[in-house]
Parts: sequence; C-alpha cells; structure tokens
Amino acid sequence: MSSKKTLILNKEQIKQKSIRIAYQILEDNFEDETLVLVGIADRGYVFAQRLQAILKEISDKEILLIKVTMKKTSRSLSASTDLPVDMAKDKTIILVDDVLNSGRALAYGLGVFLNVPLKKMRTAVLIDRSHHKFPIFSDYYGTKLSTILKEHVTVTLEEFDNEEDAAWLV
Repeated sequence: MSSKKTLILNKEQIKQKSIRIAYQILEDNFEDETLVLVGIADRGYVFAQRLQAILKEISDKEILLIKVTMKKTSRSLSASTDLPVDMAKDKTIILVDDVLNSGRALAYGLGVFLNVPLKKMRTAVLIDRSHHKFPIFSDYYGTKLSTILKEHVTVTLEEFDNEEDAAWLV
C-alpha cells in the first residue's frame, strides 16, 4: 500500500455533504412522522449522530437513533444494538456508515432488521467506493469514488478520532 495520502474531503466539505444528505433524507421521507437512523459503529454511528442533529434542526420529525455494533470482517452476522430493534417497527430506517466499500457492513446491518416489519429501508454513506461485493447500494451519499482495489479510504471524525474531519485516499 502506498504511503501517499490524497485528501478527498476536508472538514467544510464533509459538513456540506452531511447537510445535503440530511435534506435528501427529509425530501425522500416527507410523509413520515418518525425516521430511524441506524449507525454502524463506530464512525457510521458518529455520522448518524451528525445527521440526526441536522435533521432535528431542519424538521419537526421525530428522529430516533440506534447503534449497531458488529464484527465487520466476520464471515457470519454477529451484531448487537444499543436499543431494541422493535423501535423501528413499521417505520422508515436509514442505515448509516462512513464508507461503502464491499457492502458487507451494510448487508449485516440490514440483517439485524430482517425480522422487523419496516415501512422501508434506505442507506446513507459519506463515501461510496463502488466496489460492491454485496447487492447493497447507497441511496444517499456524499461522494462516489472510482478507486482501484489496492487503494483505501480513511475517514477521520473529530468525535471519534480526536482529529479534524477529513476523508483520505491512501
């Protein structure tokens, strides 16, 4: 792997993309009184918290937040949530992560809700790398990147990494 880092998104761009995603979520789900954001730990949950704060600022909808913790590299689904998944019953949920690469994490996140009757499920990511191994696609995204498989996308978020917000191609 190369040691060269290329900045994809800076702090201001991440903020702008987050606001745009929040408005897209709101426009796509205008008829819903309640939305459930499901953040995939760790950075996906931080990103979901940010989206929740923006959505609460720009709408009067109830915005619930559930944290899903999983082993992203596992070959089988083993996940836990901080709140009961039944909270999402008959509601629209938006599964949130920082980077969509292979789609495994979002597919596992979807698996957590397979036994819950949902109104609909959407996905939101800051960066979509377009290297899907699973039939998972981003409904809302900050930016799409066409990268080679050897390249890696790293996102730093102040709340989690104690570094300024940024997205890097390494």
